[in-house]
Amino acid sequence: MTDETTAKPHRAHHWRRDLVELAALFTAVAAADAMANTVAHGPDGPVLLVSSAGALLATTAFHTWWARRHSSHAPPPAPAPPAPDPAEPGTPGTTGTTGTTLWRMRTTVRDEPGSLAALCTALARHEADILSLQTHPLGDGVVDELLLRAPAALAAKDLADAATAGGGSDTWLERADAHDLVDAPTRVLNLATRTALDAAELPLALRRLFGRCTIRSVPARSPRGGAPAEPVPVEGVWEGTVMRLRDPAGGSITIERPYLPFTPTEFARARALVELDARLGPRVPPSTDVLTLPEGNEITVRRAGSGDLAAARAMHERCSAATLAQRYHGPGGDADRYLRHLLSPRFGRTLAACTATGRLVALGHLLWDGDETEVALLVEDDWQRRGVGGELLGRLVDLAVADGCRSVYAVTRSSNTGMVAAMRALGLPLDYQLEEGTLVITVRLDPARVPALPPTP
Repeated sequence: MTDETTAKPHRAHHWRRDLVELAALFTAVAAADAMANTVAHGPDGPVLLVSSAGALLATTAFHTWWARRHSSHAPPPAPAPPAPDPAEPGTPGTTGTTGTTLWRMRTTVRDEPGSLAALCTALARHEADILSLQTHPLGDGVVDELLLRAPAALAAKDLADAATAGGGSDTWLERADAHDLVDAPTRVLNLATRTALDAAELPLALRRLFGRCTIRSVPARSPRGGAPAEPVPVEGVWEGTVMRLRDPAGGSITIERPYLPFTPTEFARARALVELDARLGPRVPPSTDVLTLPEGNEITVRRAGSGDLAAARAMHERCSAATLAQRYHGPGGDADRYLRHLLSPRFGRTLAACTATGRLVALGHLLWDGDETEVALLVEDDWQRRGVGGELLGRLVDLAVADGCRSVYAVTRSSNTGMVAAMRALGLPLDYQLEEGTLVITVRLDPARVPALPPTP
């Protein structure tokens, strides 16, 4: 509540002013009486009255003419500006989705005073509002990364031309969204926090840090027994659009972005995240979820890691050759060579289903494959057709949605009707590709989809 005090005019009664007014009145009366006596008794009284009237009329006419002359030469008052229409595209300050568009821009300017001001002025001529700015120093210039809000009617070419007119070169543009409104330090801190909690987050953090790019984790030795990967120096290698960093878990991490060269600042950020991962060592967040199957049995779903290697090998021994062949598309003996790779958090996420006694009976994998994501399931024979695979698959898809994946795919044999049924039960659009008995099922994900099951971190 606001208290308001209204000031009232103070009318002071002064006796001096009353005396002055009274004296002025007596003086006026005396002057009028003297003039009346002069006119009445003087010989030129009528002439004096006529002359006085003429002088008054002449003074009034002159004042009227002077007032009209000056009012005719005065400038007209400026009209009030019309109120802007919020629905009109391109209206400055419009916050509606139909009025403005968010853009991410990168352009290189000269490293000299006034270059950034010239760029900002050129963008301002097109009513482009700069919401955030990052600078990436180079040897002979500076890369400016800007988040812009521009009129919706303004085309990308017009923005690029404006940047060129402001002294920019090698300009790159893409549409942005509300997630880009988070400032860079906050975004990097969030990614570092997620990486610290889960070793599987490192490839995802790098992908979120650099936008559209391809992340490849190459193990120190291929699970197929091939030649070892090319070693990477401790400080990493960076050239143009490709960065290669040493993986703390062994092997290397390659980041490739063909449309835009990396800057020294981005290389330093990537190295900082990898160094954080190396200092923290292997880690999997402890999280479990107890589920009741339709038949009444309870199973526990949790994250699995390298510590589950012995239990996973024991499950392999209990699986039939047909089950292993459907999962690994080859001889059952090759399965053990993949387990260490699959259980490493560097190459994806793994969920394990365990009985009430703790025995591992199923594994579900969400694997990073460059810029694509693969899902895979292995369920022990005695636990098949009981809903275990469907529970794992639903959680893997939820994880993929949370990680920003647009699709996931599964590779299996055409005779694996259980996997096909589990994929169809997701209720999402599916694409099928069949070639020489191998079936590839691709699930198109909806980023706005609300997970039907709570995701396991």
